[in-house]
Amino acid sequence: MVDNHIIAAARAVAVVAAAAALPLSSAAAGYSPDDTRTAIFSPDYRTLTIETEGNRLAPAILVDGLDDRLVIGFDGMGDEREYLRYSIYHCDANWRLSDLADSEVFDGFNYADVEDYAFSRGTITHYVHYTISLPNEAFSFRLSGNYLLRVYPENEPEEVLLQARFMVSEGAVGVGGSVSSRTDIDYNASHQQVAVNVDLRKYPVRDPYNDLTLRIIQNGRNDNTVTFRHPTRVNGTTLSYEHMPRLIFPAGNEYRRMEAVSTSYPGMGVDMITFEEPYYNIWLATDRPRLAGPYRFDRTQHGRFFVREYNSTSSDTEADYVPVHFSLDLSLIPDAEVYLDGDFTHRAFDSASRMDYNPSTGRYEKTMMLKQGAYNYQYLADPPVSDIEGNFYQTVNEYLVLVYYRAPGERHDRLIGSGVLYSGT
Repeated sequence: MVDNHIIAAARAVAVVAAAAALPLSSAAAGYSPDDTRTAIFSPDYRTLTIETEGNRLAPAILVDGLDDRLVIGFDGMGDEREYLRYSIYHCDANWRLSDLADSEVFDGFNYADVEDYAFSRGTITHYVHYTISLPNEAFSFRLSGNYLLRVYPENEPEEVLLQARFMVSEGAVGVGGSVSSRTDIDYNASHQQVAVNVDLRKYPVRDPYNDLTLRIIQNGRNDNTVTFRHPTRVNGTTLSYEHMPRLIFPAGNEYRRMEAVSTSYPGMGVDMITFEEPYYNIWLATDRPRLAGPYRFDRTQHGRFFVREYNSTSSDTEADYVPVHFSLDLSLIPDAEVYLDGDFTHRAFDSASRMDYNPSTGRYEKTMMLKQGAYNYQYLADPPVSDIEGNFYQTVNEYLVLVYYRAPGERHDRLIGSGVLYSGT
């Protein structure tokens, strides 16, 4: 049993640290031109979101023939609007920058000004909310595939502040399949096995064994994405990917949830709210490892977060920033680090998401400056020497399937189809 006075003292230190860390807590490691992950590089920017307009749970994919729009939002800390621009770059199936010239991808110049902005209202922390919608008058897309949007000061294109991944799909092939807990290694235990079918009836491919790349992403995670170059078999115009070891995923657990939507009352997962000049502090209930079960169903957002202030009709500009204190009651894991995983950490294992072990409380702890909202998160160890969340076959997971095609002689990977499969349905 840890002394309550020790915990209280640790909390007081955390409050001071949170206030000092306000300009720094969300920035990733320094920018590199070859780095294509979704990330914020400047400490003056926060809360990067990429959503499909009208469907916040959809992946960030524009599909040819549909009227979809992607909305990319982010906040600049302070009272003054900055003059920002953005450029967009085509990437291959593995998110390496393509060798294509801008003229091969776009009809016009490869830059546009960030013109949609609004100032925060009624918040302790002042910020400017910026929005980019795609496609727009400056950008329509000739080619399908992976894309990276980079934001920078108007006259400093090399000073990248943040970047976001998205995709453009031709929607030319049908993608289906199933997810089963009856796997090749266990039966209704701790894994899920994915089977994928790709229908090429409307999109003939000369050599499906060598010209296609298939990627499967579980819940938006970067650490366990799998890639396949060859199907298991071809039956007419149908490709099947099944009964391969890498199609078996640890089932994991439902994401943890917390709601920091109010500074007046504790929301879901919140233990208490305190005020330490100048911020309200959100203290989450102490989390514990869940590997011993039992499994509990929860309808989560598969790792996403949504900005929300409970009393606002315009949360993008009226939600405040608050220090959120995470704690995990877990003994020190030798030779491994523990990270917070979710879209709010950009799925990165870095200093911004790494938990710190506090020997005085016997817990892993982390304070992050977050915009008010509803957040999904989980704890992951790297290397994965210890299972924190548990693996339960009943877990409802989201599997995004992407099908890329590079025709002989072409210099880019087309995204010709995509689909989403769910376990437990």
